[in-house]
Amino acid sequence: MSRLEKTIAARKAKGQKSFVAYLTAGDPDLDTTPALVHALVKGGADIIELGIPFSDPLADGPVNQRAAERALLKGVSLLKILAAVPKIRALCPHTPLVVFSYMNPIYAMGFENFAKRAKEAGIDAVLVVDLPPEESLEYRKILNGHGLDTVFLASPTSDETRLALVDSCSSGFVYYVSRTGVTGAQSSISESLQTELALVKKTVKKPVMVGFGVSNAAQAKEISEKADGVIIGSAIVKLIEAARSPSEAAQNLEAFAKDIRLGLDS
Repeated sequence: MSRLEKTIAARKAKGQKSFVAYLTAGDPDLDTTPALVHALVKGGADIIELGIPFSDPLADGPVNQRAAERALLKGVSLLKILAAVPKIRALCPHTPLVVFSYMNPIYAMGFENFAKRAKEAGIDAVLVVDLPPEESLEYRKILNGHGLDTVFLASPTSDETRLALVDSCSSGFVYYVSRTGVTGAQSSISESLQTELALVKKTVKKPVMVGFGVSNAAQAKEISEKADGVIIGSAIVKLIEAARSPSEAAQNLEAFAKDIRLGLDS
């Protein structure tokens, strides 16, 4: 059982839900990222998604796009992020780390080279936003060979056949997109989400984490009633963007994570 699977199973054994926190690696700069990850973990995040900045992030809303632009302007790259992961791992030795990327940066490195470097750095899993499971056989074979979990996306438009395919190709968990469109905090969740999740859980046997638009503790609690956990990204990235200093960003992230953890556990 991988570190990712063990972490999710440990929450489930306690009757609790997992909290997956996303941030763009290298925003505001790569030296600050380890401290921000540590703040989220101290606050109660179970799993960290490290967003790889990309020049054409089609699935990202304006908040995450701006973060990617800031990181790219600082010269942040996938290679530099992997080189910084050991610093994160030193601060958070037991926290699963998930690379959240588009295919282009990984393909440019080569699957074998990427998988080897990612595993050596301390990465546990990889989610490639624009890689459909139908075209993932070589990718999965190489990553699984290096002990890396592969996470795939399901959405409200996924039918039963598609859900079964996503489930079979995923290890660790399945990322369920709560709505069509791009990332971004929203004031309310879809009225049909609970019904959708009930149907999803009939087909998907892996843990299901729900993301896209989850922004506060009340939403996290409501969504987690039918899911195994929640994924929060844009709300976290927005806090980093608004902070006047790295220390303020870390304090705000820890407080935010504590609020989400309290909401999930209440």
